[in-house]
Amino acid sequence: MNLDSLNIINSEDELLNLYRPPTDVVINKEVGEFDQGCQDFIAASTFLLMGTVCPEGNLDVSPRGGPAGFVRVLDEKHIAIPDLNGNNRLDSIRNIINQRKIGLLFIIPGLGETLRVNGSACITTDREILEGFSSELKTPKTAIVVQIETGFIHCAKSFMRGGMWKPETWRDKECRPSAGQILVDHSGLEGQLTGEELEAMLETGYKHDLKLDHARKNRVANSLRKLKR
Repeated sequence: MNLDSLNIINSEDELLNLYRPPTDVVINKEVGEFDQGCQDFIAASTFLLMGTVCPEGNLDVSPRGGPAGFVRVLDEKHIAIPDLNGNNRLDSIRNIINQRKIGLLFIIPGLGETLRVNGSACITTDREILEGFSSELKTPKTAIVVQIETGFIHCAKSFMRGGMWKPETWRDKECRPSAGQILVDHSGLEGQLTGEELEAMLETGYKHDLKLDHARKNRVANSLRKLKR
């Protein structure tokens, strides 16, 4: 498909002719700090999507997850996200080093509304920040510190339309795409591995990395139990 052959909208005036104006609540809902409502939302969030900018100017989005509270609120302008065990591509971290702009979408399981945060970020090895994660997770090698520019609640309609929290609308496992087979195809591993074999390898790797996430937590808990004896 040639995009230039499509009927393309090239101006905001053309765009605004197609949509009704937003309400005052929608226009005025942005805040420039992590107020108590934002802090409570972040404390309950177990999953977020992180948007960053590549050096070439392309956009990239990656997921981050952890137990509720895995993202720390440092003050009313800053939060810290631990960089936990991953695939070591370091896409988001590289992007932030080269271009500090960042966008976040915080998600709470079972809740349709989300919290959107836009701002700037840096990668830190600051000891005080890193050790602040150790009560729940092992101390990460680095953390992503985000300074908010704007934040606001996004409505639930997209999650409602997608049946995100309605298991009865989800596809059965045998009807879902196979991540293992897709990886085999994309990586040129046909004839070397089957999709099922790669999925089994992935599952083993996931369990290993998730166990490492909590290794320090377990050591801390054991030490505390010994002190109480």
